[in-house]
Amino acid sequence: MAASTALTASGLAISPTNAFAAPVYTAYVMTYFTETPQFVGADYGLHVAVSRDGLNWTPLNQNNPVVTPTAGTLGLRDPFVFRKQDGTFVVVATDLRGTNFGQNSQYLHVWDSTNLTSFTGYRRLRMHTYNTHTWAPTVFWDAARGQYGIVYSNNNGGQDVFLVNYTSDFRTVSAPQVYFSPGFPVLDGDIVVDGATTYLYYKNLANGNLYGARSSTGAPNSFTTYTSGLRQGNAMEAPLLLKRNDDNGWWLWGDSFSPVNADYYAWSTSNVGANAWTVLNQRDYTPPLNAKHGSILGITDAEYNGLVNRWGTPNWVRLKSSNLPDRYVRHIDRVARLDAYPFDPYQDQLWRMVPGLADSTGVSFQSVNVPGSYLRHSGYVLRLDPNDNTATFRADATFIRTPGLADASWTSLRSYNFPTHYLRHAGYALRIDPLSASSPAVDRQDATFRITP
Repeated sequence: MAASTALTASGLAISPTNAFAAPVYTAYVMTYFTETPQFVGADYGLHVAVSRDGLNWTPLNQNNPVVTPTAGTLGLRDPFVFRKQDGTFVVVATDLRGTNFGQNSQYLHVWDSTNLTSFTGYRRLRMHTYNTHTWAPTVFWDAARGQYGIVYSNNNGGQDVFLVNYTSDFRTVSAPQVYFSPGFPVLDGDIVVDGATTYLYYKNLANGNLYGARSSTGAPNSFTTYTSGLRQGNAMEAPLLLKRNDDNGWWLWGDSFSPVNADYYAWSTSNVGANAWTVLNQRDYTPPLNAKHGSILGITDAEYNGLVNRWGTPNWVRLKSSNLPDRYVRHIDRVARLDAYPFDPYQDQLWRMVPGLADSTGVSFQSVNVPGSYLRHSGYVLRLDPNDNTATFRADATFIRTPGLADASWTSLRSYNFPTHYLRHAGYALRIDPLSASSPAVDRQDATFRITP
């Protein structure tokens, strides 16, 4: 590969000598593994989700893994998807199943893929011979070397640093060398090359914050930290830097594991080179269900459609509150309420949205984990009850979708048999109340939801 080749932030190298022409990226793909607070939803295979806007995600394959390691620990964490110079993909991942972080694998899991509809050539790639871990890989194209760099977390000489191995084929690698060791322990690097600048975002283990560093060469030990520390929640890791497909700025994602495990947060900026990250409102984004430590890549419209056609979209939905966007409609002890996600059992928030039991132009919500039971109102309060197939039950369990009373791009749900009443939350409880476009703003917000996978 010519040394003049440049890498875009979406992972695509472009040069006059490159036979792979640059496509137009109109969507995004995410790879991840899953966990929940009590690990009910833990799965250490490779999961895939897609998004049109890079913020609101649809998990594929019913949020089941599309492939699972068959060697090593038989599980993965921290999968990273990368578009190679020829336009095909490689996935690398930590060889670790569960949370036994004392498993000191010297290997990474690796798969090849033409278009992410199948994964072939599974192998484990040995990165070093040290008695320590090989965590959280990230990949970038080093144009000056004409090779890919694989950077990962490693405890080297008693200090948590980033090591790098270089490769041309993801089958053999160079000897490891220290890539980033700023004088304090670091974890979970993510690298993006944008023009002449290489950005490295990482976690400072000494204070628990996320930081950004940059280099004009991307060479080992050439980075300077330029941002203030970032954190949401009590504890955060796994920074994920992404340049938007529309060139209108950048996003930074972070994986929070306290006060509850498996919670994503995000920031935005119009200038990645400045120290100016803005917290995104959780109303503006919806991560894949139970997603942990993922990676994101720009994809074409054809690739998006191919992924959806191959793996399929969920047969369930979730109801996200507009004004309490960290909360979702769930059932607990047969009562419907809003609770802050993540929680277990996570299936309590999953609903099969079916044609209305009383009117097929409306909708009804059947519980995924209590089959045959539906959301219905009784005494104006929302409950989960088994369908007794009476006319009253069918009417109580039917709602008419309307544009959101507080935001027309979201949804409000009008009662079928009390047509002036809408589903809303009040003190986290779900009920139906009389509402209209002239109701107070807070009441209209309480009755507005996003129906999302």
